[in-house]
Parts: sequence; structure tokens; C-alpha cells
Amino acid sequence: MVSKVLIANRGEIAVRILRACRDLGLPAVVAFSEADRESLAVRLADEAICIGPAEARRSYLNQPALISAAMITGADAVHPGYGFLSEDAAFAEACVAHDLTFIGPRPEVLERFASKYAVRRMLAANGLPTVPGSRGIVTDLPDALDQAAEAGYPVLLKPSAGGGGRGMRLVRSPREMETSLPLARSEAQAAFGDDSIYFEKWIEESRHVEVQVMLDRHGNGVHLGERDCSVQRRHQKIIEEGPSPAMDDPTRERLRDLAIRSVVAAGYEGAGTLEFLLDGDGNFYFIEINCRIQVEHPVTEMLTGVDLIAEQIRVASGERLSLRQGEISIRGHAIEFRVNAEDPSDNFAPQAGAVDSLNLPGGPGVRVDTHLYPGYEVPPYYDSLLAKLIVWGETRDVALARSRRALAEFEVGGLRTNIVFHRAIVDNDAFLQARVSTNLLDRVGAGAFVGA
Repeated sequence: MVSKVLIANRGEIAVRILRACRDLGLPAVVAFSEADRESLAVRLADEAICIGPAEARRSYLNQPALISAAMITGADAVHPGYGFLSEDAAFAEACVAHDLTFIGPRPEVLERFASKYAVRRMLAANGLPTVPGSRGIVTDLPDALDQAAEAGYPVLLKPSAGGGGRGMRLVRSPREMETSLPLARSEAQAAFGDDSIYFEKWIEESRHVEVQVMLDRHGNGVHLGERDCSVQRRHQKIIEEGPSPAMDDPTRERLRDLAIRSVVAAGYEGAGTLEFLLDGDGNFYFIEINCRIQVEHPVTEMLTGVDLIAEQIRVASGERLSLRQGEISIRGHAIEFRVNAEDPSDNFAPQAGAVDSLNLPGGPGVRVDTHLYPGYEVPPYYDSLLAKLIVWGETRDVALARSRRALAEFEVGGLRTNIVFHRAIVDNDAFLQARVSTNLLDRVGAGAFVGA
């Protein structure tokens, strides 16, 4: 086991990692930017170190600053959380070069899984069905037009190095391709430093389902069930739940089994999430793998009782998995609501400012992961995620009832949040009857969906 962890992230995930380290008896150092000097993670940390100004490029994405912070504080491991440098093979390699354990897949594994298009081909060879799409990375506009005409519109442009929905563009015609391809490339370059684009055939009424896996470097691997992430806005997840209410048990078991078999065969290691599209006939298609812990990992923790962050740390330390597939029990139903600093009445415009008051829900089956406290100043520089409300029940109906209660109790004073959106959606017929597709909110408008 590593002896001291540098947490190279911020917000609720920094607090979450800190708590896992405490449970393992590991001292932890929180790396923070000037904008996060008064953050909850810094307040709770055993030790904290400033790594630069507010701008992420000069702090949370500043590799030399993070490596130096680990060395100065005597940390022998770095946990990148999600986002920022969590899937950056060069950063993982820099950690290893400085005798630091990168808590995630080893650099060579990250490198092998870096190209989403190449990973689709690799895992398809290991038995996963994939969405039809481009034959390779599109080289230019004429190539994109030719391949899209062959595949048939609509298609979804995707950055090969991407994640989190950034740089994705839905294209329904050649004219849209002419305007969308340059924009997608520009966004991909800005977000990931790589403008490589491929596309997939767009499945109009699809659901987004993902399988959580955990593998060690000794060839052992388990899946921990699936999550349904179909409530999305502009390819960004808003609500996640598990197990998926849209799948029957035979399909569910086949999906989980194929997912873990394919990544074991491909030599993956660490925590990972395989993402799939589910069509109206119950067919599933692999789209990508995220080589890190996910924002929505608490859904799986509530269903299984497994601390995924702690297991991540053990596996990165070289230990064998403490879990065997037969020992993992998936019980009940869990739903996660992402509480963001955004105004639903103003097209979900991002918000910033002071938290004047805070009332967090509680009671049976309720968990809140957050970095908020009364008086905290939400900075304008980063992602708008403020908190995650995770609710568990013996059945989906029980989880929904607890969700209504918890959302009614949840109050953040001083700035606008999307809590009002969540309160409305848990009473919406489409959500209650599990008839949500990934494009529903974008097609009808989020305001219309919730009756706003």
C-alpha cells in the first residue's frame, strides 16, 4: 500500500478521495488553486499545498506543479480524481518517472486506451458489438462527407481523445457537416489537445447504459453492475440510476459478462466504465471506455457496498482485487442527481457566488457528496457541479419516494441551482415510467420537459 496520497483535484471528488484515504489510514495532501484556498477539501485535509492561480491550465493541469507538490510534501502517490489529468498518459508517466504511484491505470495502459476509435476496434475484436460509424479518423471535410453518405445520416461527431460530452456534434445533413466538423475539431483541440474526429451512426431513441469494472494488474477483474445515464442535456449526464430500468435480466447479464470479459482480454487495469447505447429493441452497442473513476460512481457504491475509491488505491498499489465476482451482490435501486450551479430558467446558465445558507437532506437511504458549506464562495472558473444527491431504496419506487423527500429538503441559499429541475423531473411521467432517451431533453427543451 502507498503511504501518502496527493489529491490532484478539487470540489466534491477531492473530499470523497480524502475520506477514502482516511478510511484506509492514509495521510493525504490536497493540492489547491488560489481560487480554492477556502475549499472544504483544504479545510478537512491533513495537509494542503497551493499549486497555482485559479486558471486550471496553471494549476490543476500544471503537471510540473503537481509533481513538485507531491515531492515537497513527501507523498508517494497521486490520485487525479476525474477530469483534468485523470486519463493523461503523459502525466501518469511523469508520476512513475518521479517514483510516484499514479492511482489509475499504468501509463502504458492509458496509452493503449487513449484513442476512443482504436479502443472501439480493439474491444469489438474481443466480442463487444459497436455502433456502425466511420472507417477511421476522418481526414478532412470531403472524407467526412463521403463516409457519412456511406453510413447514412444522422451521425454523431466525436473527438477520439474526448470525454464528458465535449466536442460532440450531431450532424443530420451534408450542409451541417460543413459547419459542424470544423467546430468539433476546434473544440476537441481546445479541450484535449487533439483534433482527431470520428463519427458513429446516431441512434435516434437510445438509452445510455454503462458497466462499472475493476481490474488488478494480475489479470483479475470484476464488474459491479450497470448504471443508466439516459437523462442528459447536450450530451452531459444529469441523472444516473442503477440497475437500468430499461433492461430485462437476460440482456443485463449478457451486457455485464461481455463487458468484463472484453476488458480482461484487452489487458485493462484499475477502475473503468464501459459505455453503451441501448436501442428500442434491447440491442446494446459499445461506444467508449472511461479509464478513471466516474462522477456517478456512488450509484454503484450504494448498490454494492463497495468503496470504489479505496479499491482503486489498493489496485494501483499493486495489490490483488479484494473482491471476487461471486461475492458482489447488487441490491435495491439507486439514483444520483447532479446538483449544479446553473439557472434552469435562463437556459441553464452557469452561476457563481456565495453560499448564504445550506440545508442538506438526510435520513434512510440518502447520501450527499459535496464540497459546500455556508459561507463558501463558488468560483466561476471550473465545472458547475456543486453536489451529488444519491438515494437508495429496496425498489425503484421506494428510491423515487425518497428522492422526492430529499430534493424537497435540499436547499442552497445565495445562488441558483438546478434543484428545481430535479424536483420536477421525479414527477414527470416519462421519467417515472423509465421512457427517457438520451435526446429527449434536447429535442423538447428541458423547460418544456419539466413544465417550466
